[in-house]
Amino acid sequence: MKIIKQFPLIILIAIFLISCRTSTNTEYPIDNLEKNIDENHNSEKKRMEIKFSCGEDGISEYLDDGWIILKEDSQEKICTWKSVPATKDCNMEKDKGCKITKPDKIGEEKIYLLEK
Repeated sequence: MKIIKQFPLIILIAIFLISCRTSTNTEYPIDNLEKNIDENHNSEKKRMEIKFSCGEDGISEYLDDGWIILKEDSQEKICTWKSVPATKDCNMEKDKGCKITKPDKIGEEKIYLLEK
């Protein structure tokens, strides 16, 4: 009876002992793995997306640094906003509810997809 009560404990200890083996892989030594990691690291290409808007243009800095333009896109963008009165007799200083915000200057936003 005492052996029957200890049987699950013996099974549990046996499972732990069996699972604690060290695994060795003889097909791929550690030296080969380090070389493969270094080769993959050098072959990876970096990609970046940058945006310039409202007359800014700093793409030449990136091109001088070795980046290549993969894709260039442009879209219209509002650069500045201005507040105007909603009606002729509206006092914007006293009555904030009659103030309307409108686009003032509209420019272009350029989006570049770069790769190095």
